[in-house]
Amino acid sequence: MRLPRKTSARPIRRLRRADLPVDTIELARYLIGKTLVHDTARGRLSGRIVETEAYPVGDAAAHHFRGMTPRNRSLFLQRGFAYVYFTYGSCFMMNVASEKPGVGAGVLIRALEPLEGLELMARHRGAARLRYLARGPGRLAAAMRIDKRYDGIDLCAAGPLWLGAAVKAAGPVGCSVRIGISRETNRAWRFYERGSGYVSGPKRLRA
Repeated sequence: MRLPRKTSARPIRRLRRADLPVDTIELARYLIGKTLVHDTARGRLSGRIVETEAYPVGDAAAHHFRGMTPRNRSLFLQRGFAYVYFTYGSCFMMNVASEKPGVGAGVLIRALEPLEGLELMARHRGAARLRYLARGPGRLAAAMRIDKRYDGIDLCAAGPLWLGAAVKAAGPVGCSVRIGISRETNRAWRFYERGSGYVSGPKRLRA
């Protein structure tokens, strides 16, 4: 199946740290519709963020809950830094640190609507269906070529991996419980663009 040639509607402005709310749950909602960009040697990869999950201060389901370790130290950087980790023995996932320096919290980027670099994403994923290229946090990291090298990178600074402003207005934002956790399961801290075919999870959590 040949992928369509899809590009962003206009140049993408890098987000400044001052643009980001200093609150994990607010940041998780704010990031819906914004852009994640990876400028690689082979070309630009980008996508609209259509699904996030908040892991705020004191959250027992979060990696930062028991304090800072060598593995999770990036979650304790100030908002706008990347925390990338390897999980399930098979994939990477990326969070955005979300509070003040020294305070552990983050927002998991769960799904993207691909915009640029579709053929490269498909090669990275070994898949050709546009809808599934970055639908889910592990697929997203694979498609965008995000791995442990980018742990601790400043997503608001000049660099290869960065956060951009929206290239089109986000649709209505839905809210639900988070996916694939065993603690704090009743917290409605997952946000997504309603009606987007790129959102992950069961149908009842995408309506």
